[in-house]
Amino acid sequence: MFETLPAPPKLRAGTLRVIPLGGLGEIGRNMTVFEINGKILIVDCGVLFPEDHQPGVDLILPDLNYLNNRLDDVVGLVLTHGHEDHIGGVPYLLQMRENIPIFGSELTLAFLDPKLKEHRLLGQQYVVREGDSKNLDEFALEFIAVNHSIPDALAVVIKTKAGTVLHTGDFKMDQLPLDNRLTDLRAFAKLGEEGLDLFLVDSTNADVPGFTPLEKDIGPVIDEVIARTPNKVVVASFSSHVHRVQQVLNAAAAHGRKVALVGRSMIRNMQIAEDLGYLKAPEGIFIELKDAASIPPAEIVYMCTGSQGEPMAVLSKMANEAHDISVGEGDTVILASSLIPGNENAVYRVIDQLTRLRANVVHKGNAKVHVSGHAAAGELLYCYNLLKPRNVLPVHGEYRHLIANGRLAEQTGIPAERISIIEDGWVVDLSEGKAEVVGQVDCGMLYVDGKTVGKITEEDLQDRRLLSQEGFISIFAVIDPDSGRVVVGPEIRAKAYAEDDHVFDDVKPLIEIALAEAAKEGIRDTYAMQQVIRRTIGTWVNKNHRRRPVIIPVVISG
Repeated sequence: MFETLPAPPKLRAGTLRVIPLGGLGEIGRNMTVFEINGKILIVDCGVLFPEDHQPGVDLILPDLNYLNNRLDDVVGLVLTHGHEDHIGGVPYLLQMRENIPIFGSELTLAFLDPKLKEHRLLGQQYVVREGDSKNLDEFALEFIAVNHSIPDALAVVIKTKAGTVLHTGDFKMDQLPLDNRLTDLRAFAKLGEEGLDLFLVDSTNADVPGFTPLEKDIGPVIDEVIARTPNKVVVASFSSHVHRVQQVLNAAAAHGRKVALVGRSMIRNMQIAEDLGYLKAPEGIFIELKDAASIPPAEIVYMCTGSQGEPMAVLSKMANEAHDISVGEGDTVILASSLIPGNENAVYRVIDQLTRLRANVVHKGNAKVHVSGHAAAGELLYCYNLLKPRNVLPVHGEYRHLIANGRLAEQTGIPAERISIIEDGWVVDLSEGKAEVVGQVDCGMLYVDGKTVGKITEEDLQDRRLLSQEGFISIFAVIDPDSGRVVVGPEIRAKAYAEDDHVFDDVKPLIEIALAEAAKEGIRDTYAMQQVIRRTIGTWVNKNHRRRPVIIPVVISG
């Protein structure tokens, strides 16, 4: 569907350029760059968590390389809310320039602060609230309250000489939110009356008909599940889902249970939320994990991380019987979150392992224990009709979500040529009320592997996948440089090959013959000899074992 585009032309004065550097065609690493008259504004800087085909990778960042030579032009970073896929990449951006001004709500910046401290960064942080306005050089910003699965989310209005833009961040339109903080449709309507030139809108649930169910409907279900569980209850959720934790606390208190928070991020985030008043814990509800084992199982609820099947998270360790908290018959495990695309296999693997341990597993597939934080099709249609934007740029979602969102916009009367379905790195220019795609910049995956950032390539990942699937063979040989005769070896060792080393006895004479023939042809270079060995054993392994392992030959001339 998507072709390769040429590089964009030089940006004209008075034109607003919009470049998503992450978050299109994927769920995560959301980041959008806005540029006008030499100044840059960034909205969000999140991470994407790796999938099975990206072994060894810790995190995936937006392509920050685009900003390498433009850091001094950045006037600010706006964070729409405190989820990892919107704030997790900020420390890596600040390592490039630490004094970029950061604007976000109170809870968003509170969740960001420990990340900055972990990276030994200070950051210039400024708390903004709904209704606030900020002028950042070429950009006049206004902040609008939106409802999401985390408190204190904000949409941002960006006013420039080229026109007005609304970026929703992640949002939905829950009419009875737990914190009584509604998506401000009056502000949306006012913006529509004034004229909206470009609408960047959350697409995650665009292919879901109707309206997202109410958050308040989850509480009674969790309460009922806890009430009928004879032993311990384990609830897994995102560590930032304050509303879900609040519902668990209320249900636990109603049935005389204590709650132990498990997992570093869960403990940290809920402490922050409680300190700021976003989480209201019943008196005496919390108990330290070390003390939880001393009370009867029927009196405890464990609130933990791992709802996406992450292998190192608490729930996965429980499922693998590698955690101090054991799970078995009479216990209930509640997965109180939705499935992020790409995590399905990992989540169902955890569910299966917990079921094998005889636990009762309750999840979105068999009970109403989670609702989405994203607007469904009905809510998006409502917004299009309210705002009547001149141009639409669907963001935040996989391609099916972006396309579905574009179709909704078209149904409300927005011309198809005014709806941009694009991918990361595509460049959209807004001028004189019209947004059009004008080119493409380099935009790839930026992998974090331990302490290294951006040094892992797709070729490296291919090698890792090959190692995991096909194994590894090393060959050591000392060769007489004149005759090509093997003086020592060849010694062959294999790892993850599912074969004993003696299986290579048949190929050793072939290697010796190939090296002797190479010597007769005048080949003396050790690197060239290594290639002779690699070709010989590679052909033999492929023919006899139908395998393509990683082959590392080492040749010493002596």
